[in-house]
Amino acid sequence: MKKKVMLFLVGIVVLFSSCRQGQGGVTGNTVSDSLVIPHYATGYQVKDSAGIRLVDVGKDYHFALVAQEDADVPSGYTKVQVPIKSTICMTSLQLSNFTILDAHDVVKGLTGTKNLFNKDILARVKDGRIVKIGMEGNFDTEMVMAANPDVIFISPFKRGGYDAILETGITLIPHLGYKELDPLGQAEWIKFVGMFIGKEKEAYDIFAGIEERYNSLKLKVERLEKKEQPTVTSGEMHYGTWHAVGGKNYLAQIFRDAGADYVIKDDETAGENLEFEKMYELAAKADYWRILNSFDGEFSYEALKASEPRNELFKAFKEHKVIYCNMKKTPYYEISPVKPDVLLKDFVAVFHPELVEEGYQPTFYKLLK
Repeated sequence: MKKKVMLFLVGIVVLFSSCRQGQGGVTGNTVSDSLVIPHYATGYQVKDSAGIRLVDVGKDYHFALVAQEDADVPSGYTKVQVPIKSTICMTSLQLSNFTILDAHDVVKGLTGTKNLFNKDILARVKDGRIVKIGMEGNFDTEMVMAANPDVIFISPFKRGGYDAILETGITLIPHLGYKELDPLGQAEWIKFVGMFIGKEKEAYDIFAGIEERYNSLKLKVERLEKKEQPTVTSGEMHYGTWHAVGGKNYLAQIFRDAGADYVIKDDETAGENLEFEKMYELAAKADYWRILNSFDGEFSYEALKASEPRNELFKAFKEHKVIYCNMKKTPYYEISPVKPDVLLKDFVAVFHPELVEEGYQPTFYKLLK
């Protein structure tokens, strides 16, 4: 009797599962929507409708992720059969999502390999498994077609050039991670990519680890007395102006979370270009100075002075408190978007070294010798 009851229950479960699959949906066949709904990212939203996962990107893009191609989707939504098997990445930020999800097999095209360190990706480009489609604004449509992508993840910058790709009929998926102002929000886009490639659970687990490590260290910093906060500035002169990170930028948020008082914290923009005199007025007495650039050879205080003689006037220069990352030697944009916890730790190690373990070796940023 018990055996018959068990068989009956199993039959009910199988029947229910089949009905869900028959709807062409994703929910119920993979993971709960609670695992994919973003909590920090603001650029996309996820909801379920009759067993179909609906993904809204920004205000203008709407996708229905389905398991079966013949599934009916709501009006206004573009149907995408998942998991996708092939795609093209337009930016390093997008590629970082695939790298951390161990999903290089899905990537069939890139815009280029400048400042790319990943040996597996480079090998795939070399042997033709990944093709280079050219830079934004000048795409090679033949190479796009050679990649044969199910969808293309795009990053709609000003240079554009997507009209030619649109003519191929390939679905374009905007990836707006670069717009996120919260470091955890930017990293949470791995959950977005996970939905398209069938790795929702892996993405959730990875992000949960990032979130826990980031917030745990942030909490330690918050327990410090406010009077212990050093001041920090960022950027350097390029072509006559200084691009300053605004108070809403994700990097400004990391400064705050790392326990530093950012000198442009009251600027509500994401960033702007300033004249040297204005920047000096704001940052002359800052305790630390963060710089990210691509420099051939060994960057030094002498090199910083050579690029702009007035740099030696800053307090951080005089006291040798420049926090530096060289993109020629570090895969910064290639992997940092999914490692905000590591970025945070690098800065905490400088601002409040007592909060990290002795002998900590930074990954991206360290004090310039």
